Amino acid sequence: MDFGFGEEDEAFRAEVRAWLGAHAGARAERRAWERTLGAAGWIGLGWEEDGYGNRTATLTQQVVWAEEYARADVPARSGHIGEKLLAPTLIAFGSEEQKRRFLPAIARGDELWCQGYSEPGAGSDLAGVRTRAERAEDGASYRITGQKIWTSLAHEADWCFVLARTEAGSARHHGLSLLLVPMDQPGRIEVRPIRQLTGTSEFNEVFFDGAHARAEHVVGGDGNGWRVAMGLLGFERGVSTLAQQIGFEAELGDVVRAAVDSGAVDDLVVRDRLVRQWAELKVMRWNALRTLGGAAGGAEPGAPSVAKLLWGRWHRRLGELAMEARGAGAAVGPREWSAESYVLDPFQYLFLFSRADTIYGGSDEVQRTIIAERVLGLPREPRG
Repeated sequence: MDFGFGEEDEAFRAEVRAWLGAHAGARAERRAWERTLGAAGWIGLGWEEDGYGNRTATLTQQVVWAEEYARADVPARSGHIGEKLLAPTLIAFGSEEQKRRFLPAIARGDELWCQGYSEPGAGSDLAGVRTRAERAEDGASYRITGQKIWTSLAHEADWCFVLARTEAGSARHHGLSLLLVPMDQPGRIEVRPIRQLTGTSEFNEVFFDGAHARAEHVVGGDGNGWRVAMGLLGFERGVSTLAQQIGFEAELGDVVRAAVDSGAVDDLVVRDRLVRQWAELKVMRWNALRTLGGAAGGAEPGAPSVAKLLWGRWHRRLGELAMEARGAGAAVGPREWSAESYVLDPFQYLFLFSRADTIYGGSDEVQRTIIAERVLGLPREPRG
């Protein structure tokens, strides 16, 4: 597509910069910050429908907002899962009742969501989920039994959209449904934070007690979970990729400066790798702009998988370069470490967290399989 910013986009950019500038340095609690965004109408710019308390924006204006937000000194988002994943899914597949119930609360920043997809033994293989949901005696709700894992922000979320097997004896992508589950069910749902290499716990295990854990809302109808889940994954990439690259650009700049300060840049191999990182980041941006605006996050089949393969390995290599740029000092933390507690500097955090970039959000192996089967038309991989 011919991508460019016009006069209206630049006027919108000025408005965005002014608003973000007025809130620069804000250190509000994350939920309070979501409500601040919601009160100004900034949540839901990319939704196909308005009228839920959200503003609407063109595709180029959505890019403007995402990039300016990434550059601004404002808090990280915690409502993006509801805004970017669930809301477009409800607009595409949900009932009018579900849209009226959930979209205004997301737009206000009042309700936070998490995504209940991955399970032990069924991380990247989404069709292998074993979490079960059975109709309760009232016929209007489901009882849920099972476990989800690597659930981002589950410890903060009010709701979780859960992919569960609702048809007894079904296998693979058959007999699945997407359920909307309230997380405030004491004694029925247990959330256990997972401590990561970085010492932080953004991810969680979530356990559902089948005797009591309940859900009343099914998106897209019983047994249509696979279709809805695939539609949701299509919303996972797109404008957000360009904003992500703004963050990557800032990280690369920090690594280059560290390499200059430490003298590592005098090593021709290190210098070559830094230049390659810069060039590849430019290519990723051009590729994102080229595919932006097509169906399901890309104008071409497999475009989201290609993008994931590109940025996952790029970011992991950047983490490795950060350690080389620091030299021997990269092995020393900013404070004395213990087995119970340790603090990382930004480069150490980048190195450790980026080790997971080629795994979460669909591993590299899964992305290559998608490209092979759905784009190149190669024989399907045997599955048990």
